[in-house]
Order: sequence, then structure tokens, then C-alpha cells
Amino acid sequence: MISGLYQGQDGGSRLELRVDVDGARPTGRVSGDLFSVAGSTTTYAGSFVVHSPTVRAEGEEARIAGRGAFTFDTPAKDVTVTLTGGSGTAELAGRVYPVTFASPHFRQVLLEVDSVVGTVPFASYPTSALPTPAGCPPRELSVAAAYAEAGIGLTVAEPGVIPADGSGADLAWDDAELHHAMTQQFSVFADAPAWRVWLLVASRHVGGYRGIMFDYNDAHQRQGSAVFYDAIKGDSPQAQRAQLRTYVHELGHAFNLLHSWQKNLGSPPQPLGPEGGFGDLSWMNYVQNYRPGGEPGYWAAFPFQFTDAELLHLRHGFYRDVAMGANAFGTGAAEIAPFERPVEDLSGLRLEVRAKEWFGFGEPVVVELKLSYTGEPRLTHSHLHPDTEFTQIAITQPSGRTVLYRPMMRHCVDHSAEVRLDPGNPAMYRSAYVGHGREGHYFQQPGEYLVRGQYIAADGSRIVSDPCLVRVRYPAGADDHRVAELMLGEEQGKLFSLLGSDSPELRAGNEALDELIDRYGGHPLAVYARMVKGLNAEREFKAITAGKRLRVRPPDPKQGVEQLSAVAREAASDGLIDNITLNMVMRRLARAEARQGDLGRANAVMDRMVTMFEEKGVNPIVLGQIRRQAELTKTALGAES
Repeated sequence: MISGLYQGQDGGSRLELRVDVDGARPTGRVSGDLFSVAGSTTTYAGSFVVHSPTVRAEGEEARIAGRGAFTFDTPAKDVTVTLTGGSGTAELAGRVYPVTFASPHFRQVLLEVDSVVGTVPFASYPTSALPTPAGCPPRELSVAAAYAEAGIGLTVAEPGVIPADGSGADLAWDDAELHHAMTQQFSVFADAPAWRVWLLVASRHVGGYRGIMFDYNDAHQRQGSAVFYDAIKGDSPQAQRAQLRTYVHELGHAFNLLHSWQKNLGSPPQPLGPEGGFGDLSWMNYVQNYRPGGEPGYWAAFPFQFTDAELLHLRHGFYRDVAMGANAFGTGAAEIAPFERPVEDLSGLRLEVRAKEWFGFGEPVVVELKLSYTGEPRLTHSHLHPDTEFTQIAITQPSGRTVLYRPMMRHCVDHSAEVRLDPGNPAMYRSAYVGHGREGHYFQQPGEYLVRGQYIAADGSRIVSDPCLVRVRYPAGADDHRVAELMLGEEQGKLFSLLGSDSPELRAGNEALDELIDRYGGHPLAVYARMVKGLNAEREFKAITAGKRLRVRPPDPKQGVEQLSAVAREAASDGLIDNITLNMVMRRLARAEARQGDLGRANAVMDRMVTMFEEKGVNPIVLGQIRRQAELTKTALGAES
């Protein structure tokens, strides 16, 4: 067997060569990365791949040749590799490199795993513990072993346990805390591409998710993932099998692998597999969405491996498309074509994107998503918010450019609550802040925008909305200009996405919001700054220190009540904040009152919330849901007290 990683150098040019023509699941490719060496520094220079090489063997010598696709311009496109007994030469781009065999793995990655006290990191799963498809050999699979089968060598660093100082009633993590943990943990790394990734084993996420690849918003993405122990723990074979899939899945995102049904949204777009991607037998699919057969069908057929296309990416994707900290997730902010309605739609579902009549310049743009049934009652899943990526949002800007909204934090939902849409529950609603995402602010200039949504239903149907007109007003005076400047900073956008944060990395953003409240407190848009500051104060905030200890800042209910009460008053009078966000603010305000020891005031907030929505004239079914929500909140706060 000759496949594997070879290394060589010609003067100041170093080559990492990947030969993949025999052995386990060969892709029939040769690829490589080139680096420039100057003194004690090494710089990435480019990559290439030969997709259809000819392979000739004469005795112990193997000769591989073909036309290469390069990331850089070179007149010499032909690549020739000659190997004998673990060494040989590689001719490409006008150079000849002497090469020697370095590893059976095509890439080598350092995996650092830290776990919060009370959690137990996954070890391994014997695939023979439960039935497997015919032809799937039994073996003991750890995360490293699963990636080794894909040709990726994972070196697992000595795991660390993060003790907790001053923890609260639970250790539920939210997106802001995960973002802060990443910035602290990665302070030991350079902001540059490298074959290393961090995995945090946390207790649980406030949204109940199993895992998240949360490093998704700066110039060096895909370096941090987390799994949530409380959602995946267990010693049964089923639980151990699910843990293996969750770990491999989240780390797959760090290698720049998209979900199976999203590959057409990459840059460049990739073809979807069977059933619109839901038929992929891959670590990157969701077991509950597998078609046909859902979770039982998935496990009955899954051979514990990546698809051929994913294998090709892992082994032979260009360096910057795969290495952590290099190209952005999905490879970047490429233009897309606006979503088009299917030529035939028998799904029985309707998606609407709605927004208020106009937004101020710099105002956070929030849209409401409504999914309803048409005709007969329908069953589908509840993941309507675009942060879970079953719903995508396309934004056509005033220039005519259409971009895909990519959330700052993306959540993997390894379970799907089933929702029945019928006369008693005709629609479900979600409020989504789409003003800021992975590429920054999407509404940075006044004018008219078109926002269109696409919902991927439980059966794989793609439900496309009509375009929603979003108008951003021109500033009317100097105060409007200054307020917009304070709202449109990159850190402020992250704070709106995270609903506040204590992270020192976002200090400038917090200072801008403080200035907005202090100097322009009477401006209508100040309500958003108060909301972010109040929501962050009302909750506890977890931080992992440089010494890898978990410290928990307790809630500040007094500050939360002060800011959120002002938000509730202003929202009731000016209608700036949408109903779904206002509902959340009122419930968090009630929790802050209860934490101050005044359960009576907390209950009064819930009563006032119901009255406010009665006066707004919301439809009776939704109003009934709000009343039930208020009573459940009262009960929960009473139990906590």
C-alpha cells in the first residue's frame, strides 16, 4: 500500500503530499499543500488536487500522474509522483520535491478536550453492541478512531477538568457564555489557521441542545465546539452510540462540513444527496430526519462513516477550506440566488416572513416567521428559528446583491419536537434578529431590502415565503446619525445576537451601549440598549478563566428590573419591539422581580403582560397561549421562591 501523507522540501518550498489511490475507501486522488519556509517562519503558499490520476506500477515502483487544479496560477499544471519503498519524488508547479512517507493519516489534528466538573467525556462505543447493517464490521470506535477511518489523525491532548467557583443553582450555558469561554480558552492560540480544535464538555445548554460548533463569527472560525452532557449522558448502548455521533458531528463542523441538507448553501455550492440531503448516511445528517425511516431507519443502515463527498473534503479539500481558523464556515459570504418557490408544492404548509412598516437607521432588524397549514392538518417539526438552520433567510440589499443570513451562533438540534398544525393550533411563530450575523451587519445603509425565508419541513419539503419588504429610514438629524454609529459597531452586533455578554472581548460594544443610554436615553432606539443590558444583568454569567476554572457571576436582579421595566414601558407605548421579543422581556422581568424577593410584583408583571397583548388585539388562539404561558411562569417562579 502506498497511500498516506508524504513530506518533502525543495529549497524554501515545503510540500505536504497526500496520495490516496489504495487502502481503505480510496478516493483516487492526489493532493497537497505548499508552504514557503523563510528562516524560522513557515507561510501557507497554496494547494492543489489531481482528481483523475493514472496509476502505473512496475515492480516496487509506482508512478502517479495527472492534471492538477491549483489555488494559484502556474503554467505547469501536470503533477507526477514516483514512489518506491516509502520515498520518491513529486514534480509539480515547476519544482521537484524529494518526498518520504510521514503518516498513514492524510492530516494530523490536535484535539483538546476540557470538561466542566460533573460531566464525563465520551470514551468509546463497540459497534457490535447494537444491530448494524450488513457489511459493517464490528469495531471499538472512539472519536479519534472514527476520524482515523476517514484518514484524519486526531491527537487527543491530556483532558482537563474545569472546577467551578461560585456556581449557581445549575450550570446551564447560553450562547454568550460559550462565546466568552472560547475567547478565553483560545487566548493561548494565535489567531491563525492551524490543525487544532477545542471541545468543551459542558453540562447543558439553556436551549436543550446536544451540541454546538460555536466559533462562527470572527476571522478565524471553526476552532471551538461544545457538547452538552446532560442531553446525551447515559451508559446504555443507545446513549453511547448517540454520544459518539454527537462528538463526531460537532467536530465535523470544525472541519468545515455542513449539514447534509445544507451543502447547496456552501460556496461554491455542492450537490445534495438523496432526499434533498436527508437520505445521506453520514455523521453530518440528523438521525431523526433521515429518510426513509427516521431514527430507526438511520441506525439500521448507518455504517459509521462519512459519505464519499465528505471524505473527499476531509482528505483533499484545499488547506484553507479545511484547516481550523482558515476559511469561514461554508467558506464565506458568497452571493446566492434568491430562494425560488417550487414549481409544485403539495406540502400543505405556508411560510410567511413579516416585519414592521419601517426601521430606524441602526435599529436591530427583527422579522417574524409564521408557519401555518393549508387544507388538511399537518405534522412537522418545531425548528422555525434560523439559528437551527432548518430555516434560511435570504436578504436582497438595495444594491441588488442577495446574501444568506448566517447566524453568529448555530445550534445542532439532534431531536425534533413534532408539532401538529390544525384548527386548534393553526400556526407557529418565531421572532428572529437577522440584522447581524457571521458576516457582520446586513442592513448597514438606508433603503429598501427584500427578505425571503425557506423552511425545510420534516419530510424534506422546502417551503419558500413571499418576499417581505424591509424599509430602513434615512436618519433625520445629528442625533439619529450618532445613535446609528453607536448601534452599528461589530461588537454591538454581537451583543444583540447574544442578548448581552460580560466578555472583555466585547467591552467596547458594551461601552457604546452605555453611552447610548447615558447620552441619548430619550432616543427611541435606546430601548434596545436597555434590553440587552437588562437581559444580561438579570441572568448569571459563567466564565472560564485563563487558569481553567469556572467562575459564575450571580444575577443582578436590581439592574435587570431597572432596565427591563423601562423596556416594558417604552415598548407598550411606541411599538418598536415585536410581540415575541416583548413576551420574552416581560417573563425575564418577572424573574428578576422574583429574585429580588417580590413574588407579588413578579405575578403582577405577568398579569400586565396578558393585558398588554389583549390591548394589542392579538388573535384569540395566540392570546390563549400567552395566558397559559403567564400562569406557567407564575407557577415556576413560585416554586423557585
